[in-house]
Amino acid sequence: MSDDAHVADLLADYPVVVEIPVAWGDMDAMGHVNNTVYFRYFETARIRCFEALSDGAAGDPSAEGSGVGPIVHTASCRFRIPLTYPDTVTVGVRIGEISEDRYVMHSRAVSHRHGAVAAEGETLVVAFDYATGTKTPIPDGLRTQLLGLRGGV
Repeated sequence: MSDDAHVADLLADYPVVVEIPVAWGDMDAMGHVNNTVYFRYFETARIRCFEALSDGAAGDPSAEGSGVGPIVHTASCRFRIPLTYPDTVTVGVRIGEISEDRYVMHSRAVSHRHGAVAAEGETLVVAFDYATGTKTPIPDGLRTQLLGLRGGV
């Protein structure tokens, strides 16, 4: 079993972190955590990041009630080691490239049991105007907040 300091070192460049227990039901017939579950782990951390951006307002980093918020464009995962129950993963998120209307979120899941990176993900998030149903430029206030969560990029 790894120590917490090693897990923290592996996530030092990730300003938003969340600890998630691996549930028995996360495993599949092959005896390891199913690949779809990693996306749920990343989603949990992404929502924690959105909460940080919106000061805790239920994961809605909108521009002061403007109806502009995030929508996931694409998500990918690179699996590094299989996870099994019992374990705990700590998932970190940091903001990467920021464009006019989109930004990249990098995620890393670290296994406490193995003291190693279990998976790394990337999510492309687009600023979306929910009133018009179209993408829109990232509001200035949100852009400033995103820059504060870039971590070690």
